Amino acid sequence: MNFDKEKQDRPRMPEWIRVKPFTGHGRNNVSEILDKYKLNTVCTSAKCPNLGECWNKKTATFMILGGTCTRNCRFCSVNYGVPGPLDPKESENVARAAKEMGLKYVVVTSVTRDDLPDGGASVFAETIMKIREFSSGDIKVEVLTPDFKCNLNSLKAVLAANPSVFNHNIETVKRLSKEIRITASYENSLFVLTKASEIAEGKIPVKSGLMVGVGETDDEIVQCISDLRSAGVSMLTIGQYLPPKKESWPLDRYVPPVKFEEWKDYAESLGFFNVASAPLVRSSYCAEDLSRSRVNHKTLS
Repeated sequence: MNFDKEKQDRPRMPEWIRVKPFTGHGRNNVSEILDKYKLNTVCTSAKCPNLGECWNKKTATFMILGGTCTRNCRFCSVNYGVPGPLDPKESENVARAAKEMGLKYVVVTSVTRDDLPDGGASVFAETIMKIREFSSGDIKVEVLTPDFKCNLNSLKAVLAANPSVFNHNIETVKRLSKEIRITASYENSLFVLTKASEIAEGKIPVKSGLMVGVGETDDEIVQCISDLRSAGVSMLTIGQYLPPKKESWPLDRYVPPVKFEEWKDYAESLGFFNVASAPLVRSSYCAEDLSRSRVNHKTLS
């Protein structure tokens, strides 16, 4: 693929994808707490377009296992390289930050750590337990994990900590997965999601997400949605891909809101009980709302 040509031919951003800036006390408060505990968030690392809105609402998606990923996926802006040692206080600091932010629903994701024997699964489990230990009341914890190189012991360790939702993103359609995700694969993601569903035995909802506009066809999206449902996934997010930097995988198209609505309707017809499908939807955007009941996707566009 000719990246230079793709950059020149990038479609003009439509009105429905424009993001309104958010400032104020809520955003500043979140920033101060994250700095205090020296925590990473996927909000900043992945250059999420919804950062201002979410931080203004005093929510954030914590990114554990450091800030450097061992994989270099072409759609992602997270730092890639050789990670440093784990911070032994990271799980506790996430728990303290969640408490200070007054969160009732916490989303925890991570960089991929292929250098660790368990891929960081034990840290996920510890973080879940610490959050519950430090926060009173019925706090819920959603995890968004890497594939752990299909290590079932790692998967079992995370699920044994009883997260409120288990999420692993398939990211894109089968044909493009190898090119865009490089180390990760479509088949491995389906394996992880299938096994998570089997291990959870319906007690923990299994969630996944994909981005569109990277060169897939509409038929391929439909097939991907079907594959996810067959794997036991019951919660789904679909959002517009926006290249985070010049070197990223090029944008192929801006998908109109009506198409997201069609995919939502199709997913629900297959039995997905919670679907968020709209241009600015991201894996953890409005995660608490999505976990409670069906989200009106029009409010997320």
